[in-house]
Amino acid sequence: MLKRFVAALAVAFALAAPAAADESIDLQLAALAHSWDHAQFEIQVHDAKLAELRRLDVQAQQIAQAHPGAAEPLVWQAIVLSSEAGVEGGLGALGMVGQARDLLLRAERINPNALGDGSIYTSLGSLYYQVPGFPLGFGDRNRARDYLQRALRMNPTGIEPNYFMADFLIRGSEYAQAGQYLQRAQNAPVRPGREVADAGRRSDIAALLAQVRAHHPS
Repeated sequence: MLKRFVAALAVAFALAAPAAADESIDLQLAALAHSWDHAQFEIQVHDAKLAELRRLDVQAQQIAQAHPGAAEPLVWQAIVLSSEAGVEGGLGALGMVGQARDLLLRAERINPNALGDGSIYTSLGSLYYQVPGFPLGFGDRNRARDYLQRALRMNPTGIEPNYFMADFLIRGSEYAQAGQYLQRAQNAPVRPGREVADAGRRSDIAALLAQVRAHHPS
């Protein structure tokens, strides 16, 4: 009887552990996302923004190390690194974006649908069109377009994939098509808990719309 009870208890813990782990990682990533939203969209002072992103970089690494089989922490680690590189700038940032790309490719091998919103492909696409091409970096507009299209197939109404596709198109002077994606980004559904990010991104969308109207009046 005792052996059966212990065995049953062991099975119960084995079945409950993934759920508990999932809940723990969800809470950690939600807190990380909230902090990133604040750093990315609300902190305006350069040094303060960079310091906060460096802190979040360490936090993201710790979450990833605690959950080695999960793709989601790798995606967030890449997002934080990319933001940190954008603030830091210079040649030193190229190593950081290369690391971010590698983290995203690792995450894709684990679960291409991590976070459920096309984040891996949105992030890869944005890296490939913003990073310089050979010989300085790995930038490639063809690969960027492919990744962004994949993100949109997974999340056609999302604010992020539509915004980054529009930004990509504007940088290639494809203003008319960019305007269509900006309209979709404007009409994207609100993301619960991501109000700060949504507000910041809508401000970015308005700035891109001004560029589109200046070059392609309707």
